[in-house]
Amino acid sequence: MPETTHAPADRSRNDSRPIKPTKKRQRKLNRPLVIQNDQVISLYFDARGVQSTMLRHNPTALALGYTRTMMGFLLFRPFPRRIAMIGLGGGSLAKYCYRHLPDTAITAVEINPDVIALRELFQLPRDDDRFRVVCADGARYINASDHTPDVLLLDGFNADGLPAELGSRSFYEACRRRLSDDGILVANLVTDEPEFHSYLRSLRNVFANSVALAPSEGSEHNVTVFAWNGIEGLPSLTSMLDRARALQYSHPVNLHATAMSIECGRKFDWNRYDETC
Repeated sequence: MPETTHAPADRSRNDSRPIKPTKKRQRKLNRPLVIQNDQVISLYFDARGVQSTMLRHNPTALALGYTRTMMGFLLFRPFPRRIAMIGLGGGSLAKYCYRHLPDTAITAVEINPDVIALRELFQLPRDDDRFRVVCADGARYINASDHTPDVLLLDGFNADGLPAELGSRSFYEACRRRLSDDGILVANLVTDEPEFHSYLRSLRNVFANSVALAPSEGSEHNVTVFAWNGIEGLPSLTSMLDRARALQYSHPVNLHATAMSIECGRKFDWNRYDETC
């Protein structure tokens, strides 16, 4: 689900009654659980980890910090024609993109029909000529679809974490083939996932030097990975800040902070992720 963080993930809370995170997963749920109060509606898959949060007073806002960092793709592709999302969750990214990118066609792929059934509660738009929700396995969809997105958002966690098929080298290879010639992949990863380093290695092997990390806003454990087609190398900090400045009036997210976070990730030692590791 694109709105998914498992148990110890996004630590920022907009709930007046915060739930303490824990690294040990407690009771796992076969179906999504919705918890509400006067301020928020939140989606869970286990007893501790928030998957998605919607602010009642501002349903299209990005309440969780990692989702705001994922919007950093705007620093690379500010006006995408097509966005695909693997995972729906509470639909925060889908709603934000639908509202703030009015010329963009958006497809959200969600494997769990019980999650899709909550779309009205989370105030997702109805399917129309530029927005649709598809009930399908994300890995199979990427391999079978003829859709060619400019932006591909990956956030397919469930109660057990990230499914192995959504973090494999073959999956990332399929994602790169599916992207447009200058498209960008954005993945939410969690550092205490057992296979976190394996996922990074796979991304590096597939995208080579066209990959960058960014610590996610307000989270101890979430990391956003940007990987792209086209020219190799990360844009300069100056160019990213210039673009953030140009977009600040049309996007109510702190793209300046995301640019700095991406710049911070430039220091990451990729030598540890050589294929010989």
